[in-house]
Amino acid sequence: MLDSFEILTTSGVVLWSRSYARVSPSLINSLIKDVFIEEKALPGAAAAGDSSASRNPPYKRDQYTLKWTTAKDLGLIFVAVYQSLLQLSWIDKLLDNIKILFVDLYSDQLKKPHSSVVECENFDRYFYQQLKELEGTGNQPISPQQDDTGEGLGRLDANPRLQEQAPPIPGAIRSHLRAPTSGNTSIDVTPIPTPNTSRPATPSNVISSSPGPRNSRRAKKVAAAALSVANQSSGDEARRQARSQKSSAKKGRKWGPDGIADEDDGLVLDYSAEHQEDVQLQQEKDASSNVENINPDTFGTRTGKGQFVLKDLEDEVHSILKDANAKKGEEDSSTGVLGSSLNAISGMFRNVVGGKLLTEADLEKAIKGMEEHLINKNVAREAAVRLCEGVQRELLGVKTGSFESVDATIRSAMASALQKILTPTTSLDLLRSIEAVNHPSAFSSSKPRPYVISIVGVNGVGKSTNLSKLAFFLLQNNLRILIAACDTFRSGAVEQLRVHARNLKELSQREGRGSVELYEKGYGKDAAHVARDARSYAASAGVDVVLMDTAGRRHNDQRLMSSLESFADAAQPDKILMVGEALVGSDSVAQARNFNKAFGRSRRLDGFIISKCDTVGDMIGSLVSMVHATGIPVVFLGVGQHYGDLRTLSVDHTVKLLMT
Repeated sequence: MLDSFEILTTSGVVLWSRSYARVSPSLINSLIKDVFIEEKALPGAAAAGDSSASRNPPYKRDQYTLKWTTAKDLGLIFVAVYQSLLQLSWIDKLLDNIKILFVDLYSDQLKKPHSSVVECENFDRYFYQQLKELEGTGNQPISPQQDDTGEGLGRLDANPRLQEQAPPIPGAIRSHLRAPTSGNTSIDVTPIPTPNTSRPATPSNVISSSPGPRNSRRAKKVAAAALSVANQSSGDEARRQARSQKSSAKKGRKWGPDGIADEDDGLVLDYSAEHQEDVQLQQEKDASSNVENINPDTFGTRTGKGQFVLKDLEDEVHSILKDANAKKGEEDSSTGVLGSSLNAISGMFRNVVGGKLLTEADLEKAIKGMEEHLINKNVAREAAVRLCEGVQRELLGVKTGSFESVDATIRSAMASALQKILTPTTSLDLLRSIEAVNHPSAFSSSKPRPYVISIVGVNGVGKSTNLSKLAFFLLQNNLRILIAACDTFRSGAVEQLRVHARNLKELSQREGRGSVELYEKGYGKDAAHVARDARSYAASAGVDVVLMDTAGRRHNDQRLMSSLESFADAAQPDKILMVGEALVGSDSVAQARNFNKAFGRSRRLDGFIISKCDTVGDMIGSLVSMVHATGIPVVFLGVGQHYGDLRTLSVDHTVKLLMT
């Protein structure tokens, strides 16, 4: 959680700030003194200038971490403060985006002579939107209020519900739990009780800090245990317990010839079985009430016909950020710096300008440089060669007049080459396909039936997680969903889908859109039989879409891959989507090819879901490699861990990332 964000000038004037916790001004003062006044070198520090925040090393002081960036030409410093215990991977992106937005909006005021005040009251909404988007949550950030000092402070006590949900500050926990009357300086938060060997050892899952329902037997046990601990302050009670335990010695357990204890043993070993139903109901109730609301506007839009359509990654980039990046790209291109951070590929073509018709000899060296650049972006070599050949064909015979025209030509050629690889051969309108199967036209001989989607992939790529994201997207279109737990091998697979189904059901009931149900038969069953039964159940229950989860398997294990053909024959899915990782690199080609041919001669994959795209930055070459290897399109991209973190692929956005 972000504690504070400040925008100030190099002369010390605070132009804009927002705080979500009380932060001492000495933190910012120390940063300015050590980094900007005394210019103390920090490990890994980049050269002075308008570099990205990721190149500036963190400044740590008093259990806080300060990340910063500068706008040198305007004399601005942007500082984000958060606790060092947290790992906020999006802080650098937040700093860079806020710098671009602030400079773009208020550069005219900042450039006025003798001006030290900037009217930026409307900047709050830009900051909140970026904070909400980069945090990856659908909840509105806590709006800071003005305290008596005039500085922005997010008051958690203004809203009791927010106060209950907000995580407490670790320092506050220690100060609250430490005994006020004790002079002990130990770091322990609770005093260590005097050991008592006469006390019987009780399993931790019987006595816990979260008792069961009120007036239940479990709650009474917890109260009795707490009372016995309080009575141990006297030595008499301890001695009486020791005498009573000594008089009642433990009875020996008698085992039968079949290895089972006698029925009159009377000792309960399974503590989890006691009040299991009450505890489970209470836990499910608590978990359902804690599901965060998700604002649909953060990941999609609703059309005039009422359909909910997912955003693509290009929609996530604001117009101000796009304009600023384009302007920066033009400035970097005009300087002719080879391999600049924004347009490295264009820099490779500096030697081919001059108002002449480009020939193959002119482009040879630059094309080699582009090929190596794409390989560094995780694009497989054969895919990189294919892209470069497409760009070379586009540039042959083109007359260049200036460096900027070459830059535009390269972008157009790269977009054309990517378009040929990434353009799908089948329709990606999933909602239209579902509608055609659920409600066939009067001229069709087909009968209405559920639309079946199977999710496959290797181990650990996020099949169940992306299945739940897809289910949430379909719920926004008021569809009835059945999740089939066809992974009967991995321990916890059914329980994982059960949790997702419970959360999705809670969200759908809150919004009044669609319904979701889980179909399971436990573990050890044949996945093909479970899929066939789930399809039959969905047809009888009036379900619109069936989402089938499958067990993860290694793509190079023929024994495991062979079962996919029988599964496809039994499930008869309308679409088979493979989940692939953006992290996998060059091995994505082998994975895509092996899964594509695992379903027999008459069936192939229908699309890819590329997961964990939020972890790779601009290293998105794996999705290009998978599409190149199979000719199968990318349908969705996973960009986070929330139900709304699902996007469609934007070719323009892919081009931009590959060109950086």
